[in-house]
Amino acid sequence: MPRMLEVSDEVRAEIGDEEADRLLAGENAPGGYDCTSCRTPGDSEQERTSTVLFVGDETAVLAFAHATCLPSQVVQVTEEQLQGAARSIAGDSQAQAAPEQAVLGVTSGLILLSGELHPALVVEPTAPIARPGTTGAGDDFLPLLIEQGFMPLPQIDSVPPVLHGWSVLLAMGQLHAILQPGTSGGSPVAWWQAHQALQVADAWRAAANKHQQVLMFAAPVGSIGRQPREDLLRDALDKAAANGKLVAATLPLAGT
Repeated sequence: MPRMLEVSDEVRAEIGDEEADRLLAGENAPGGYDCTSCRTPGDSEQERTSTVLFVGDETAVLAFAHATCLPSQVVQVTEEQLQGAARSIAGDSQAQAAPEQAVLGVTSGLILLSGELHPALVVEPTAPIARPGTTGAGDDFLPLLIEQGFMPLPQIDSVPPVLHGWSVLLAMGQLHAILQPGTSGGSPVAWWQAHQALQVADAWRAAANKHQQVLMFAAPVGSIGRQPREDLLRDALDKAAANGKLVAATLPLAGT
């Protein structure tokens, strides 16, 4: 049965036409796989599947993702991250829990507050986030953000306070990065950066241009999940807030 694989031009350029054609023919492609983004099972015979090539300094690892989670792309990582990713893809559960393996999943959506639509980004990592320099299976994602100025949100009923120094970088209708203040008052640096610029809906872009700011919600791994519709996303956010697992801030918009 043919695989429903997508191999982008940049992945093809890295792996070569011969290997890409073998993948598309189903020779080297998996049937079932664990999505490298959301970590839930996928099936390349039943659903559109992206090939994602992680490239380190010396080696590369080919992984697979639901096409709804990630487009087919090349992701540049450090060699250390790549070795961890290889263990994770091979099913080493300890590697999956290693803090450097967490990837920040970012979803855009419109949130209704006081009768007005606001552009929002929802950030959820794919694994627990440990405090730098610590070991163990704890999750410090929310405490680390609270220390940066994000506010715990018991319910979503008003626009969260503006967090100055942070911003959302939008360029030509695409989402490029979430920026945080640089050290010692230097230029802002990317807290999260898209490996490939993310297209946002016209309505989301229009709301962002109108308000000149974006609401950012963050929750620990497993709190929100990939929601196919904005009403389901809002339900998941409300539930996370009620469970004390949501922080938020309003970030100024950089770009258009």
